[in-house]
Amino acid sequence: MHDHRHPYDHVHLDEPDAEAVVHISCARHTYEGGASVHLCGLDFVAHRGRRVAILGPNGAGKTTMLYHVLGLLRPSEGIVTVFGVPPAERWLEIRHRIGVVLQNVDEQLLMPTVFDDVAFGPRQHGLSESDVRDRVSRALQELAIEHLADRVPHNLSGGEKRKVALAGALAMDPELLVLDEPFEGLDPESRAHVLALLERLSKEHGVTIVLTTHDIDAVPEFADYAYVLAPGGTIAVRGTPEEVFANASALRASNIRPPILAELFERLRGEAPDAPEPVLTVEDAARALERWRRTASRGA
Repeated sequence: MHDHRHPYDHVHLDEPDAEAVVHISCARHTYEGGASVHLCGLDFVAHRGRRVAILGPNGAGKTTMLYHVLGLLRPSEGIVTVFGVPPAERWLEIRHRIGVVLQNVDEQLLMPTVFDDVAFGPRQHGLSESDVRDRVSRALQELAIEHLADRVPHNLSGGEKRKVALAGALAMDPELLVLDEPFEGLDPESRAHVLALLERLSKEHGVTIVLTTHDIDAVPEFADYAYVLAPGGTIAVRGTPEEVFANASALRASNIRPPILAELFERLRGEAPDAPEPVLTVEDAARALERWRRTASRGA
C-alpha cells in the first residue's frame, strides 16, 4: 500500500520526559594487536531530538564510539544501548530506525546509479517500488541533488558522494542519524545547507543526530550538546557548546582549538578589557559588537 505519511511522522515530540536514544557507559573495546579504547569517564547520552557532537583528537575513539552505536563493535565491558537495547546483539530490531553516513563514503556507495544507492535501504526493508521512489525523490530534493540521480556514484566529487550517502540515510526516514565527519569535502554553501537540514530534522521532526567532526566552527551552529574525548577514549567534558568551549584546559588536553570567533573575542579582550565576552556564532558576535559600539559611542 502506498505510504502517504509525511517523512518522520512516526516521531512524537510531546513526550513528557526526553528519551535517551543512545547511552554509553564505560564501554571498552580491544582491537587486534592489543590497542584498547575505554569510553569511560562521563556517560555519553543522546536524547531524542537532540543534536550531539563528538570531538577529540585522532585516535581518541570517536569512530570506535560510533561503531559501538551501530552494533559493528561489541564492548568487552560496560554498557551500550540504542533505543534501549544493545545494538551489537539486537541490530536487526533497530536498524530500520537508524540512518548512517560513514567517514569513508566510498564504502557505502556500491550501486550503479545514485538513485539505486539512495534506494538501497528502503528496498532492503521491503517497501513497494512506488514508496521507494517517493522516499528517494524526497531525499534527493532535501540535499538539492536531484540532478545526480542517474549519475554513477564512483564518478562524483567527494562532496557530492557525501551528499548522496546522506540522502541514502534520509531515505530510511530515521529516528536516529549517525554521521562520521559529515562536513568533510563540502563547499561552504553545501555545508550551510546540510547544517540547516540537520537543524530542521531535529527541531521539526524529532530526529536525534550524533556526529563526529573536526569542523570546530560548525559545532556552535549544529550542536545542542557536545562531548570531548581525551586520548584513550576518556569522555572528559560534556555540555552545551558554550560550556565545552569555556573549558580551556580540557580542550588543550585533547588538542582542540576553540572556534575562531571565540579566539577573536579573546584577542579583542586582550587589547580592550571592555570588549564583549567571547561568543560562538556570527549572529551573537554581530549583536555583541553592536552593543559594544553603542556603549563606546555614548562614552565618547
